[in-house]
Amino acid sequence: MSDITWTEAVRTKPRPGGGDGNGRDGGPVDSGTAPEPLTFTAHWHSESGIPAPRRVTVADDRTKADVAYRLVCEGTALLWRGDYQGARQLLRALGRRLDRLAPKPGATPAETFHRHRQARGHRARVLGMLLVVLEDDHGLALRRAPDVRAACTEAYGPPRRRTVVSLRELLGVIGAHEWRKKGVPIPAIGGHIHPHYGVFSPVRGEYVDLVATAPLPADAQRPEATAFDLGTGTGVLAAVLAHRGLDRIVATDSSPRALACARDNVERLGIGEAVEVVDSGALYPEGRAALVVCNPPWLPAKPTSAVEQGVYDPGSAMLLAFLDGLADHLEPGGEGWLILSDLAEHLGLRTRDELVGAFDAAGLRVVDRLDAKPVHPRASDTSDPLHAARAAEVTSLWRLAPAT
Repeated sequence: MSDITWTEAVRTKPRPGGGDGNGRDGGPVDSGTAPEPLTFTAHWHSESGIPAPRRVTVADDRTKADVAYRLVCEGTALLWRGDYQGARQLLRALGRRLDRLAPKPGATPAETFHRHRQARGHRARVLGMLLVVLEDDHGLALRRAPDVRAACTEAYGPPRRRTVVSLRELLGVIGAHEWRKKGVPIPAIGGHIHPHYGVFSPVRGEYVDLVATAPLPADAQRPEATAFDLGTGTGVLAAVLAHRGLDRIVATDSSPRALACARDNVERLGIGEAVEVVDSGALYPEGRAALVVCNPPWLPAKPTSAVEQGVYDPGSAMLLAFLDGLADHLEPGGEGWLILSDLAEHLGLRTRDELVGAFDAAGLRVVDRLDAKPVHPRASDTSDPLHAARAAEVTSLWRLAPAT
């Protein structure tokens, strides 16, 4: 990431006292001296990999929403130096103006999906132009700002220098911190899973319940039988398998954040003797297992942020890698469990014939299929442009075994 530079009129003699609750002054104040235009430079950070904006101007509580909207749409980022709650209000005002530009439905479900994705991407880019400065301890030196240091340390690592981030991203960091603290209740394990920032949260319980209730293959019920959980994420499915009595589960992932998150949850749940979290350098670890569980991203499209990697799988790469390697990693009598929504089929992104054809090409047969209807709020949200597809969606657990 590069640096970001801006010019700001600052009074050289700050008022003593005051501040924002983090031990800092809340910004330029009237000290009786004329403000001087000074140039500042700070490190630019974007979790989505967005380049630093080329044009930056300072904004505060005097900035009108219409003026702000025009500037960000023209490509000028706004570095906020006013009240924190005022920044949040401005972000909502910008969002309302963008919502008026909702795209029309396409001629096909796939076209509607792609238009929706383009609109969401445009919305994210525009809203990402409202910026804030994190000080060299990750603190936020704005009036009425919360203490965000712990949340930013969890997401970004230990503070090293002054950094500029988008307010929208920061709000996501704060929200992830709260979820991490309180956790997501998982009835199937009688406890909570604590998702980390950038790791997909197990808020959709239907796929967890499928793994909790599917009949285990006989070989997986043997003492010391091995199971693999591929792309473990938060570790929730590994925890479900441990709760069901499997003695040895190897949970893999390629994301450092997911590996740290899964290890944290394994420790919190006290299942370290049963679950080993590893970065195998590949989807599959070494060896074979009586049960291999995989919940790949459900939509064959390109993710635009770290957390979207839990939803979008470009070219169905992870799905196909799981299928192609399954027969070689199963013990005799073993099964692979593929947990997959059919949302991609309703959106016209993948057909059922293509999915079944991938099973055949990998030398696999379907032992059984268990289905569950989603219960998340979007399934009943009629204002969602993708409502028809979401309302018809079914999540399935495919029990697969070698064809011969």
